[in-house]
Amino acid sequence: MRVPGGVADDRTTARVLLERQGRTYAQDAGIRLADRPGPLYQLLVLATLLSTRIRASVAVAAARELFAAGYRTPQAMEAAGWQARVDALGRGHYRRYDERTATMLGTGAQLCLVRWHGDLRRLHREADGSPAALRRLLTEFPGIGPTGADIFLREAQSAWPDVRPYADRRTLAGAQRLGLPADPRGLARLVDGAEFGRLASALVRVTLDEDSAGEIARAAAR
Repeated sequence: MRVPGGVADDRTTARVLLERQGRTYAQDAGIRLADRPGPLYQLLVLATLLSTRIRASVAVAAARELFAAGYRTPQAMEAAGWQARVDALGRGHYRRYDERTATMLGTGAQLCLVRWHGDLRRLHREADGSPAALRRLLTEFPGIGPTGADIFLREAQSAWPDVRPYADRRTLAGAQRLGLPADPRGLARLVDGAEFGRLASALVRVTLDEDSAGEIARAAAR
């Protein structure tokens, strides 16, 4: 159900949303996102975990376990071995898909090393900032389909300004629910450019939790 804007303007709604739910999923997973090989690879791992039909909180917990075990680079992920990856996923309660995902993470790490020399900035350069090209290259990784590519780019835009404003269907669904502009450029006018990634993630949280839309709208109307 779409929540009418009432007396609160769109910028106020966006500000309240950022104050209350403005953490990205990368931040939740302990990733200090930057345009560097390590954080970008960690984001790829997180996007892989978030792509399955499992609660986001479980995917984030599993990512934190993998990183705590030291698997923060494709070299470390590949060297860890299948069973070690399964064990780390299990500690994060990512049990339904743990064995298949452990295999995909190993294969994906190898692809990252062979194709991109462990550095996803090379993938970014090859795509020349084109979201369509980035999506195509990202979906070459096992476990990363269109949804996973959207997740990666939605978060990566904080480190890759040329991708902004990137808003996937879940972001736009959250915007509609709050009565905000349901297009990327309309949303981009509501916040500073560097904040758009946080806004996109916050809107996804609204999509996943219908009750939060009403709470945000009421807070913005005060």
